[in-house]
Amino acid sequence: MREHAQSWIARWDAQQEFYVPHREALFTAIITAVEEITGRPDPVVLDLGCGPGSLSTRLLERIPGAQVIGVDTNPLLFALAQAAHADTPGLRFVSADLSQPGWSDFLDGPVDAAVSSTALHWLAEPQLHTAYAEVHSRLAPGGILLDGDHLTAEDTAPTLARVHRALGRATTEPEHDWEQWWDAIAKDPTFGHHVVPRAGHDPHTETQALSTHLKALTAAGFIEIDTIWQHGDSRVLAAIR
Repeated sequence: MREHAQSWIARWDAQQEFYVPHREALFTAIITAVEEITGRPDPVVLDLGCGPGSLSTRLLERIPGAQVIGVDTNPLLFALAQAAHADTPGLRFVSADLSQPGWSDFLDGPVDAAVSSTALHWLAEPQLHTAYAEVHSRLAPGGILLDGDHLTAEDTAPTLARVHRALGRATTEPEHDWEQWWDAIAKDPTFGHHVVPRAGHDPHTETQALSTHLKALTAAGFIEIDTIWQHGDSRVLAAIR
């Protein structure tokens, strides 16, 4: 079961790297910032919208003493994460919906850092404001939020946003794109029953504008907010509580 799950996660990572060609560098930037800001060998870290655990496991490889809590609500990605990594020391997964207030009620204390990768843009703007406020309330003073995502300057610098898109384009085709990966795993006898019907992709509900995230983070009470890494329109946006 574990090896089977890991093979699907490897294919997941491959199709994700088509959309984020420098994904490993993005992960490295996030993990480096966690190390620098927490300054401890055993930070407690939330991975928001963790999917099958790609960022969570890389963080633990670099900081083996960390306690990482992966949060996701998708039943298939949650099942893959559990099957592949259930016995990984320092790692646990919690099913919780970031779009709903109170998603962090399972926590019994503050966390040192919250990280995310290509997940938070799926939240509609009101939900994003609520989620950032809840993250702020759960972070220890001086804690850091790190969001690696496609965040564009389309509304403030549309010409330069075109350059960012061009820089971020992949040069090779993946074995599976996003839809093909989901269609393929839906036929898998082990994990296919976890696939729930998807309502379809509506870009109008996304929050990919950098200005929207900056506004939501400021409203939540974060005191330092800046892009600490960028390639094309993929960036790591950092915020300090």
